[in-house]
Parts: sequence; C-alpha cells; structure tokens
Amino acid sequence: MNKIDKASRAQYKTKVEEQFAETIACGNITFKKKMSMRYGENPGYPAAFYQEEGASGPNMSSLEIIQSGTKGLGYINVADMDLGQRLVKKLTEIYPYERICALIKHEMPSGVAMDGEPVHVFEKAWNSDPLSNFGSVDVFNYELDKETSLKIVEKGRNVEVVYAPGFSPDALAVLSTRKVLRVLKMGQPFEVPAQDEKLEFKRLAGGLLVQQRFESRIVSSDSVDVVSNRKASREEIEAAIFNWTVACFTRSNGVVIGTRDRVHGIGSGQRSRIDAAEDAIRFSRRGYGPEGCVMASDAFMPFTDVVELAAENGITAIIYPLGSIRDLEVIECANARNIAMIVTKAPHEQDSERCFLHR
Repeated sequence: MNKIDKASRAQYKTKVEEQFAETIACGNITFKKKMSMRYGENPGYPAAFYQEEGASGPNMSSLEIIQSGTKGLGYINVADMDLGQRLVKKLTEIYPYERICALIKHEMPSGVAMDGEPVHVFEKAWNSDPLSNFGSVDVFNYELDKETSLKIVEKGRNVEVVYAPGFSPDALAVLSTRKVLRVLKMGQPFEVPAQDEKLEFKRLAGGLLVQQRFESRIVSSDSVDVVSNRKASREEIEAAIFNWTVACFTRSNGVVIGTRDRVHGIGSGQRSRIDAAEDAIRFSRRGYGPEGCVMASDAFMPFTDVVELAAENGITAIIYPLGSIRDLEVIECANARNIAMIVTKAPHEQDSERCFLHR
C-alpha cells in the first residue's frame, strides 16, 4: 500500500475526541452519555451515544459491547443497530415463534427474512441482495450459534456489526476471529417490554422537531381489507403484512417486495413512487427476483404506473394506503391485470395507515 492509500484509510480508523456534556435534557427527558463514538456521520467530527434515563427492555439503552473491533463503534453503526432492533422487535411481536434477521445499511433495511432454522434465516436475508448487504449491520432476535457465526465470517462476506440477544461460547469464539467485527449483545430479550418515552427528535438549525413515535397497527389479516375484484390468498395476506412491516422501517418514498418469509427487493429514499418501485424490482434481480411477490408501498398510488410495473414483473398483490384522487382508477387498473389490492385499514375503518419514515 502506498503512502496515499495509507493516509486516505487512516481517517476512517481515527477516533475523534469529544467533550460533550455528561447529560442532556430535552423537556422532561434526561439523556446520560453512555459512550463516545469513533466519529460522527463523517470522519473528523465528534459524536457520542446517550441513553435515556429510565429506559429499559429491548432497546438501545441496555446494549452491551462484547467485541469492539479494531475501529470501535461509529455514529452510523449505532443508528443502524437501533433501526434493526426496532424492526426485528416489531416482526417478533407479529411472529413470536420465528427466528428473524434484519440486515441494515445506512439506516435502511437491505435484507430481512425469517425461518425456523438459525443459519437459514441469515442466509435467506443475505441472499436477497448480496451487493447491498455487503458492509451491513446484522440484527437478530435469537441467540447466535456456531454454524450461523461461521456463515457471518465467511471469506468474501463483509459484516460490520452483529447485534443479538445472546451468543453461544462457540459462536463468540468464531466471531472473535474477525478482528474488525463489532459484536454487541442486547440487554434484554424481546419477551420483555421496551420502556421509554416514545418521542422522536430531529435537530434543526435553530430549532427542534418533536413527534410521537409511529407504531404500525397492521399486524394480522383483521388489520387489512381487499378492495380489488380478485381476493388475496392467505399466503398473499401473510406476505403483505410481513413486507408492510419492513416498509415501516424503510426510508420514504419506500417500496418493498417479497414473500411471506423474506424480502426480495427494497427501493427507498426516492422522490417518486415509481422510482422506488423500479429500484425494488431491479435490486430483487440480484437475488430472488420479483415474480410471485407482494409489493408494499408506504403511501398511496398517485397514478397507475406502479400497478402496471408490478404486473409486468409478475407481482401478484399490492398492500398500500388509500387516499389518492385516483384510487378508483388505480383499483380498476389492478382489476384489469388480476392483481389483488390490499389496503392498510380494517373493513370497518375509514382511514388507511401510511408509514412514512425520514431518518
């Protein structure tokens, strides 16, 4: 490696000292410094993680560092862990008997799956989009065993952080062979309720935005309705709920396609819905492909273009909110293409749920 290469890489390993206050108060909530970060979103800028006083259960307040790696934790690592833990926690509430894995990149899911076999769930999540999953933060709802850990550290596979409720001694021995890997344990199992003030903050230049945390109510077939001529099958409803839940943790505009136990493609953070849908389908072709999938859109369809694109690529059903002035036109388009349209409200409810996220 020449001198330029060494100098360029050094900034990503260099910890930036911070001198932030030990506690920060926001309204009635007090946050206590838990740890300094390697640096912020970008090298050269200090950062720290604060835990909410009084918070408990399966959230970021109780994490434990098992292996800090050669670089230590960064600001984005911890943000990814938080998103992954929230997503896995929500899926665990809906599917309490499934093993679940979520792979996170830049505060967005890049692969999500569930299965009865520990090693299979990781492989299913990874193989949805191996390119996007390279360098991911991998979050689990179950104790990691040796076999799964061997897959995580396989040559050619790059994982930044592993975050799980527990690790077998053999698993820790395997993970320790990857010196750069960060390994963290959740402080509490998912069976324990997570407690905090459930407020979200976003710092602005000269101000602060505060909102109540979103919690999806779409958790079973009773939570949705079908408004198309063709009624969705049981398997399509199950796939719709799984992929809608992933969409709840995907940056808007977000479109997720997949089956009942795995994501096939994710389009996120786009300015138009059709762009997000095109990305989800394009990324799916790196792995499982779009055929036979259900599509989840985090907001209503303003035009028929997404439905037409879905039909052209073998997608059989769409879950989405009503609310467009063209709702009837969109549903008629789906009827003409034999696509089941599942809406995010129970039959007796008037308003659909949407799940915008901007992190």
